[in-house]
Amino acid sequence: MAISRMLAKVMQYISEAAMRIFGPNDDAYPNIGVQPFTGEPYKQRTADTW
Repeated sequence: MAISRMLAKVMQYISEAAMRIFGPNDDAYPNIGVQPFTGEPYKQRTADTW
């Protein structure tokens, strides 16, 4: 009896994890699109600037 309950709990744990991974997303990200770049471009330093 204890083995079957333990096996049922393990199967439930695995199936809940699979449903969470492969289920629909529940993220609440706003649909705002691509944001423009407003920062400064990166200037790579050269060896003689040190």
